[in-house]
Amino acid sequence: MLSIPAGVKIHVALGVTDMRKGIDGLSVLIQEQLQADPFSGHLFIFRGRRAGYVKILFHDGNGMCLYMKRLDQGAFTWPITQPSPGAPPTVYLTPAKLSMLLEGLDWRTPIQTRPLMVAG
Repeated sequence: MLSIPAGVKIHVALGVTDMRKGIDGLSVLIQEQLQADPFSGHLFIFRGRRAGYVKILFHDGNGMCLYMKRLDQGAFTWPITQPSPGAPPTVYLTPAKLSMLLEGLDWRTPIQTRPLMVAG
């Protein structure tokens, strides 16, 4: 499980990424296509054609880290939003939504449960 410090932005790259890319290839992708700094300490999440596999790249202050996860069954829920012209092709997540995404849950429409009121 990832521990996310306060103030870290979580970027979900829209579209499909070549999952053969490693740390260097994903860093270049962050700079050129996402228009962001891969050394910022923010998390950048990528998904390939197979929706059950993601990679997360981030700099922890000491070096680049690459986190990969493949679901045994099912697929990761991915945003289908198209970026507006001139805007970076990413969607931002909260740490709670990232947790849901990594568990294979639909983070886009979480349902809040409320405690039942018991008549006494």
